[in-house]
Amino acid sequence: MPDTPDILGAVLATDPARRVRAVGDLYRLLLHQEQVFPATAPAALVLAGLLNDPRTLAEDRWERRAGRRSLRAELLNWMASFADIARLNVEGGVGTAQNLAAARTARPTLHDRIADFCDADDPLVKEAALAATALFLDDPALASSVPRYAPAVREVLAVSADSYYRWIARERLAAWGEDVTGLVTAEGERRAALHRAGKLAEDPFGEGQEQAIRWLEEQPEDTAAPERLGRQREDRTAPMPAALHEPAPEPPVAATGSEAGYRGPWRIAQEEERAEWTFTPYVGVGPLHFGMTLEEITRVLGEGPAVSSYSHHSEDQQLNYADFTESGIRALFHDGRLGCVAADALTGPQVRLGAASLTGCAPSHVEDWLVHRTTRPGSLAYSVAGDPVFADLGLAIRSQRAGDIVLTRPLFLLHDWLDLWHALPSEEWKCS
Repeated sequence: MPDTPDILGAVLATDPARRVRAVGDLYRLLLHQEQVFPATAPAALVLAGLLNDPRTLAEDRWERRAGRRSLRAELLNWMASFADIARLNVEGGVGTAQNLAAARTARPTLHDRIADFCDADDPLVKEAALAATALFLDDPALASSVPRYAPAVREVLAVSADSYYRWIARERLAAWGEDVTGLVTAEGERRAALHRAGKLAEDPFGEGQEQAIRWLEEQPEDTAAPERLGRQREDRTAPMPAALHEPAPEPPVAATGSEAGYRGPWRIAQEEERAEWTFTPYVGVGPLHFGMTLEEITRVLGEGPAVSSYSHHSEDQQLNYADFTESGIRALFHDGRLGCVAADALTGPQVRLGAASLTGCAPSHVEDWLVHRTTRPGSLAYSVAGDPVFADLGLAIRSQRAGDIVLTRPLFLLHDWLDLWHALPSEEWKCS
């Protein structure tokens, strides 16, 4: 893992891939699992000082959010995440009391440094700056600034296409004693309309399917970072998923594995033979984190790829994927960086979500169990091959043949890989 000074030095790198990787590392290493660390507050102060640098105007796609935006906007989004976590208490997972105190002490200075961006011409910069500012105003020392920013929070954030920004607006305005009844009603109507349209769009025999599909396509993309959706657990205006009214299915379990001594082409590894991996949505799985290069993956796994696939564009060749047979995974790349990991159903690591197995299970059991864990309407979609894709988890469940049975081949994905049909190479579709 890189050190904090190396990450900060790479934020303004001329190489776009290095910039994207550095911003991803800011989240992975300095705000991981809703914690702040000794280096987090000092790094935030350094980043705030970089915001005026013209190099932050460079646009790119970032690991944590959909769509393109400037580096400046994404650094301000990082500031908003920092401000959100700094509001928690130690028991909530922010780390030690000393680290939390340092994060809170930095808030007035950070607020002063980002204030000008609340009036930026770039709407994505403006929204991100207002989101961070609204959260920084939780600091009692900044309470006198609330009347200055409350109108913009209502007029800009409350109507944003980004659901996390809308949640910040409702939560902060309510905390400031303002009436948010209209905002709560509008959010409920928005969610209900999306839910109804989603149901119609999925029903090939229902009336209005085409209109529903067109309406959904016309809706602005929700760019909220997926892990922020979990922070909305305190938003009591969110409707309970319908699935919660049904008995929750038992967690899926892996296939028992092939009999001892069996070495046929469809041999299924026994549970004790599989490595035990966990995954953090949109961060990584097992020892791998998104944004790694092939060389870094090889070093971490301790094995070289058995197969590497490249495509050629003019004089350049681009790595598509690499198979690591000993580990039982396929690493898939975009612009030379890891964006997706597929665990082989027969021999891959056992990746768990809580106590439930995801690898080598009956597909219907995994899908049914995950449907009951969906955190928001519209999170579940299906690929053209019928594979369930859970956007809030960055997880797709593909099927892989094992003789006469079919087992789960989980895919752990970044945002830009959720459209499996366009994101996955043709060779991946043959693993079925």
